[in-house]
Amino acid sequence: RTKVKGMFVDPKQVAEVLGRHRGIARGRLVVTREGERDAMALHVETAPGIEPDLAALEATLREVTKLGGNVVLAPAGSLPNDGKVIADERDYRA
Repeated sequence: RTKVKGMFVDPKQVAEVLGRHRGIARGRLVVTREGERDAMALHVETAPGIEPDLAALEATLREVTKLGGNVVLAPAGSLPNDGKVIADERDYRA
């Protein structure tokens, strides 16, 4: 679990978002800082020949997590297969 914008995001929520859209092979939620604010982006890999509806994925991400975030289409094989569903890449050093 990771706290984003004061709310917890659970790996099960990420799995739910991915499960609602066909053709998604793998996904990872990446949490960063943009200035003084938390930001999240759902990086997804699709099965060959599938063109995902990124706007629909963003809407599902907002519905399930109650937080807004971007969806980024990642090249096939680019997401690590390490079992990590949420990557917290925030750097609080200023």
